[in-house]
Amino acid sequence: MRFSGQPLLLVSNMTAMSADQMSIGEMLAATVPMARTLNLEFLETTADKAVVSLPDQGAYHNHVGGPHAGAMFTLGESASGAIVLAAFGDQLSRAVPLAVRAEIAYRKLAMGAVTATATLGRPAAEVVAELDAGQRPEFPVSVEIRRADGAVTGEMSVVWTLRPSGGAK
Repeated sequence: MRFSGQPLLLVSNMTAMSADQMSIGEMLAATVPMARTLNLEFLETTADKAVVSLPDQGAYHNHVGGPHAGAMFTLGESASGAIVLAAFGDQLSRAVPLAVRAEIAYRKLAMGAVTATATLGRPAAEVVAELDAGQRPEFPVSVEIRRADGAVTGEMSVVWTLRPSGGAK
């Protein structure tokens, strides 16, 4: 989406939507084209845990018939974004959540549908306290990607920040 030649911020789209209107998964599917493209399924989204599934889709397979590494990265990053919105959605009027960096390790061959589970690496209250103190907090989100038999096929860490609106970039 573009407006006056500038990209519209996802956050501005989300702040216009209330929790009563859409779940976080529905918001992400509606506003993040890659989530829609990959048909990600947001199974659980709370401030404690986000669970997102990538269905088995031949169009997104790699050379050995499992989900492509890029699709798995997008799955993990989407799960991390879902928990960030669940934990800090009440801060969107004053801060923009941004991924700062991410790292993924592929542990075992993934075949079929895979599911990512994200958890916050710091207490949300601690992050908000830093924001209240005028800081730009950073916090990690850990993600495990599992195949249907429960085997961990990937581990990901995404470091996020809450950039104060109108503040330091």
